[in-house]
Amino acid sequence: MGFDGAKLALYLGDQLAVILRDDRPGLLFPGHWDLPGGGREGDETPLACALRECQEELGIAVPEEAVIWRAPFDEAGRTKWFFVARLPETATEQIVFGDEGQRWTLMAEDEFLNHPDAVPAFQDRLKVYLEGGSGEAEP
Repeated sequence: MGFDGAKLALYLGDQLAVILRDDRPGLLFPGHWDLPGGGREGDETPLACALRECQEELGIAVPEEAVIWRAPFDEAGRTKWFFVARLPETATEQIVFGDEGQRWTLMAEDEFLNHPDAVPAFQDRLKVYLEGGSGEAEP
């Protein structure tokens, strides 16, 4: 099964690592809180895509064994994967912010889920995980 991109809800302790998107014309959801992730490169797997994007955007290497949930979502006929990973709060020391977005921060789960300026699709996908949605194995 093909896919177009992947996102990672990365918990550092009990908070999410979130990125404030750039605020430029033509960008989807400018100035909104986003999760690490992006488009597929080459023939990488969905998980490899999510982990690479997280390392590019936050400078943190998330080990595969930290990923606790995964599921594909249809987005206008395109498959996008959503992953959830957990690392200890001390992993924040490893973050080196990349060049995408304005800044990063840690945000409480409820704050992200209810924030008027968070990307709605990722709020919805995180809710699926939190409501016990069944994850799937990657192809």
